[in-house]
Amino acid sequence: MGRAEARRAQKRGRRRAKAKKRGGIGRFFTFKKLLGAFFTLCLLGIVGFIGLYLFIDVPASANGQAAAQSNVYKYADGSVLARTGFNRESVPISDIPKDVQHTFVAAENKTFYKDSGIDLKGTTRGILNTLRGQGKQGGSTITQQFVKNYYLTQEQTVSRKLKEIVISLKVDQKLGKNEILAGYINTSYYGRGAYGIEAAAQAYYGVHTRDLTVEQGAYLASLLQAPSQYDWAVATDAGRKRVKDRWNYTLDNMVEMHWLDAGKRQGMKFPVPDDPKPSSGLKGQKGYLVKLADQELNKQGITDEQIAAGGWTITLGVEKKRQQALESAVKQELTSKLDPKARDVDADAQAGAVSVDPKTGHVVALYGGKGYLEHYVNNATREDYQPASTFKPLILATALEKNSTTQDGTPITPNTIYDGTSRRPVKGSAIGFAPPNEDEEDYGPISVQTAMNNSVNSVFAQMGVDVGLEKVRQTAGQLGMDAEKMSARPAMTLGSMGASPMQMAGVYATLDNHGKKITPQLVTHAQRGEEDPVELPDPIGGQVLNRTTADTVTSVLTGVVKDGTGTAVRNTDYDIAGKTGTSDDNKSAWFVGYTPRLVTAVGLFGEDANPPHPQVTLKGAGGGGRVNGGGYPAEIWAAYTQNALGGERTARFDLDTDMGAGVAPPPSPTPTETEESESPSPSPSESSESPSPSASPSPSESESESPSPSASPSPSESSDFPLPGDSGNGGTDQGNGRQPFAG
Repeated sequence: MGRAEARRAQKRGRRRAKAKKRGGIGRFFTFKKLLGAFFTLCLLGIVGFIGLYLFIDVPASANGQAAAQSNVYKYADGSVLARTGFNRESVPISDIPKDVQHTFVAAENKTFYKDSGIDLKGTTRGILNTLRGQGKQGGSTITQQFVKNYYLTQEQTVSRKLKEIVISLKVDQKLGKNEILAGYINTSYYGRGAYGIEAAAQAYYGVHTRDLTVEQGAYLASLLQAPSQYDWAVATDAGRKRVKDRWNYTLDNMVEMHWLDAGKRQGMKFPVPDDPKPSSGLKGQKGYLVKLADQELNKQGITDEQIAAGGWTITLGVEKKRQQALESAVKQELTSKLDPKARDVDADAQAGAVSVDPKTGHVVALYGGKGYLEHYVNNATREDYQPASTFKPLILATALEKNSTTQDGTPITPNTIYDGTSRRPVKGSAIGFAPPNEDEEDYGPISVQTAMNNSVNSVFAQMGVDVGLEKVRQTAGQLGMDAEKMSARPAMTLGSMGASPMQMAGVYATLDNHGKKITPQLVTHAQRGEEDPVELPDPIGGQVLNRTTADTVTSVLTGVVKDGTGTAVRNTDYDIAGKTGTSDDNKSAWFVGYTPRLVTAVGLFGEDANPPHPQVTLKGAGGGGRVNGGGYPAEIWAAYTQNALGGERTARFDLDTDMGAGVAPPPSPTPTETEESESPSPSPSESSESPSPSASPSPSESESESPSPSASPSPSESSDFPLPGDSGNGGTDQGNGRQPFAG
């Protein structure tokens, strides 16, 4: 054997010896094999990640919670009236001050503006800790947290974390950094039930996002690490120390990133947040306003489902000071004087009121009842009570607009003389009708002006037939009442239909606006997020009454206040026009009045406090007798208007008329004029057999409701005097056989 052969034999021997020393499983884990396995795993990981990247897409929409927002209802001045639904209101990045934006980046992810959307080191740590069952761990970038909040869920699983990584990379490429930052700030939870920075700014500091200071922003950014533990109002001493340390850390990082001047930083003090405020929800008048606002949006095609989806900012015309003044007036002049424990009827008195700016048509104040959570029905918009004598100005307006005459051909003006005898049968009516005046007072021959001042039923019942009941009904519809529910019958002249304070405020606002139609509107602006605002109708419409007609009626109604049933509201500081009303069986009492700057309708309704809440009399409420429109309603109106007008008390009516109490009166009528306007001997056309063209009865009406006009009922018979049935007009007293009273 040669030397070469011997060396080869020795090498083989050494290898066999080493193999024997390694033995068993060690033979399979050589360095080369381990290196190969490592690269194989890396390759599989890369291939798998590529597969995930190709397979996982950015979701087309946000998850349910991220998309949910509250609806914010605001007063006219922009302050918040109420919030409903999910407590979030997203704001654009432009509404977040730049310094405040930087506080979030400094607190959470200093490399945000430079990174690719993920932190591999932190993410790996988070995955390992999740696998170990150690729960939520830090390390995610702002982009990752935004993706988790906006697209995914809060569950702690490896699959969710992998999705987060892939989507974050894609989102970083798809969206700009500002858009990602805004999404993160708007979807994060800050404690106190606040989602998003706007809700948090309101909850902790009572300000809008745009008004946050850098100190306040740093606190809100610090909260995100542990909202419940870092809420200053409920935190332990340890929690307060930690959040203060976090606050300092955030500001120091801002200095490091050259986003905050070091000198300014040294002078900053920790901004202690406000104490939590309990949610007012829909208590009091807020519920009435919110629901009515929703109903107005419904009329514009916005469904309840769309509103419930949230994200709406809805601005109302309601002015905070005037709203407070109206609520205060009701309390001062009505509810503080009622004692349901002493008098059962006091529990039945329900107030409703609407105040409108006649120049804009906006509702500036509204009273819907004792409270939305206590009395669900909105008394400001309910239409089931009679407006009574507040309807009388519409009869005069129709007469003036149509150039109507009495049955003997005399033009109807404020100076026309009528017979004001109580229970005088109406002449020319197809249906027997002889309404009583208040307290059965007989006025004899009186002018229309005096009849309006004293709310003389017999005069306006006759005038309605003279003018034509159908024409009166049409005028009511043009002015904003629900004419479809009215029946052109004599009882209509006493306001026997149903109407709401909202409707009557609109009618009188149209008079105040010189005959140009006013449709009271609560919502002035409505918008969801960045979508186009809802197109709202203009509350100011076209001319529905000639200006001279409207101004003459206004002039006449000033007499009601100066020398009639509305003297309780008389005030020498400003011009006032208005009308009282008291309905059948004293179930409702009204005062609707206006100045050149403000129109307000106040109604008081008798509603049984016990289910099913039928209409009942108000008589005896407050410890008195009959409740008249010149009582509680007028007193509420006067107290409210005095406070609500503010600096607008010097305005005077600008009337284009030479008639009515607002101008110099003409010479007193001579006896001859009196006799000519109301001839005691009816002409053939006034007989019961010759129905007036304006009120053609059906056969059943002729038989049952047309007693001879020559038969004046005695007082004992009056309560059963036939009243035409009218179940379709929205009132609850139609067809009940009672004579409506409308003083």
